[in-house]
Amino acid sequence: MTKGALPKPARRERRLSPQLDQYRRTWYFFRQNTLAMVGLAILIGFTILFVYSFFYPASSLQLETYQSTNGSNPTPTAIFTQVCTYQQGELPPGPNCYLTPVGMPSVIGPTASLRTASLGPLPFGSLTLNPPGQIFYNTFDGLVKGTQWSITISVGVVGIGAAIGLVLGVVSGYYGGITDEVLMRLTDIFLSIPGLLLVIIILATLAAFVTNLWDRVGLLIGAFVITWWPTYARIVRGQVLVIREQRYVEAARASGAGGGRMLRKHIIPNSMYPVFVQLSLDVGTVPLAIASIVFIGFQVFPYQNFPEWGTITAFSAQPGVLTSFITNCQSASALGLGCTFPWWQFLFPGLTLFLFAISVNFLADGLRDALDPRLRR
Repeated sequence: MTKGALPKPARRERRLSPQLDQYRRTWYFFRQNTLAMVGLAILIGFTILFVYSFFYPASSLQLETYQSTNGSNPTPTAIFTQVCTYQQGELPPGPNCYLTPVGMPSVIGPTASLRTASLGPLPFGSLTLNPPGQIFYNTFDGLVKGTQWSITISVGVVGIGAAIGLVLGVVSGYYGGITDEVLMRLTDIFLSIPGLLLVIIILATLAAFVTNLWDRVGLLIGAFVITWWPTYARIVRGQVLVIREQRYVEAARASGAGGGRMLRKHIIPNSMYPVFVQLSLDVGTVPLAIASIVFIGFQVFPYQNFPEWGTITAFSAQPGVLTSFITNCQSASALGLGCTFPWWQFLFPGLTLFLFAISVNFLADGLRDALDPRLRR
């Protein structure tokens, strides 16, 4: 070691010090945003639930769909767990039975009691799949197991779409000319096609040839990515057109910096702020888009009772459910019995989607404010 030179650990610490200072400064400003911290806490909870869902004992086909003992025999293509139920106005046949409304043997409200020793409680109640049939769906199992699928699909769609849009938007905005013209006209073509319609066409055309579950999920992600990247390309291009004219970019160009260095050090980092906002809006939109497709009757996944938030939400709001409950409420009133409205079927799936979407929105807004010096308060 030459005289006056710092030892290697000291030199490494000196190189890392500015980066650590930047991280500390960013974390300081992020902590000042209460909503961002709330969003971070909720997302940490969803992350824990995401990991736990892989070890959750409920099988997606065996324990999330139950067959009432009042109904017919289970179909040979599925394995159901027998559940003891009795209707309002009847005596319970045993100590571990669920109470259901008149004429609705598959409707079980939220239960907090552990009396049903065979299956335990239904904390979120049941979800009717074929009203007023005998099959019902454990909402809690579906939402827990659906965490892995919904988050994987949402992050996959938004992440891949944003990456493609970022690359094309940066290239289009920075280089301009014929490159910009070709890429933007291609973007306009995709933007002119209704996104949900394009997804349905792709799935309707190719889903029949894809039976494997993971291949079907990959097809779904790919179909959504095709409709998602043009928005990011437009946003990033507009941001790049502004940033490339800034004085610090001109100074970097005058000092001899190449195009790659300017893109990597100046243009791309400063183009990410509006992308964070769009990401926060899109992540929560993907399950809702899936719900829209399922709601109109298109089967996205290989089987009906697939545990995914959007699918569960769509089934909770299907027209047959409301019609069945109105009819059975009229019958119960004629018999002098009370009428049970299945509020849990709408509340818990909707609340899950709301919390996920709003937490990502809060977190993205906080990161944007903390990373952009112009927005720091």
